[in-house]
Amino acid sequence: MTDACDKVRIGIVSISDRASSGVYEDKGIPALQDWLGRALKNPIEWVARLIPDEQEGISAALRELVDDAGCHLVLTTGGTGPALRDVTPEATLAVAHKVMPGFGEQMRQISLAFVPTAILSRQVAVVRGKALIINLPGQPKAIAETLRGLPEGTPPVRGIFEAVPYCVDLIGGPYIETDAAVCQAFRPKSARRPAAAS
Repeated sequence: MTDACDKVRIGIVSISDRASSGVYEDKGIPALQDWLGRALKNPIEWVARLIPDEQEGISAALRELVDDAGCHLVLTTGGTGPALRDVTPEATLAVAHKVMPGFGEQMRQISLAFVPTAILSRQVAVVRGKALIINLPGQPKAIAETLRGLPEGTPPVRGIFEAVPYCVDLIGGPYIETDAAVCQAFRPKSARRPAAAS
């Protein structure tokens, strides 16, 4: 890590009736912090929320993280299936200024390499102001697979996080730098900063 890296504020929201009520331990927030902590070279300021599957409550948390807490990136986990209580996509779309459908398409493509039920996922990604909000799966293993992709696959399948830093650039956020051993972010040559001295 170098001092030249921009600080990035990341909101992480785990959405679960049972975890938020203490029935079992939440695993979504630790999984996100673990993967992002290894993938990013930037200093990270975390803003975490553990909330139940309530549509207006989810929307309110997303608005608060972007509008008040100033998060540049918000990642949610849980509540994206077809069950009656799964309302994360609706709550996310309700706060959107722009919808980014490519993220959801790629997340389902990655998951289909593992389970046929990936087509039941309704994950979405949106832009609100200068923040990117992405719905991720609920299981820690699936979170890591979705973010990283399957670089060793035949053919390789790109993870969604490769595109996140450049998307954040385009909407006016900080310059996110990744550890290539975990995730190789892609930017056009014209958008790359010169490498900082170690």
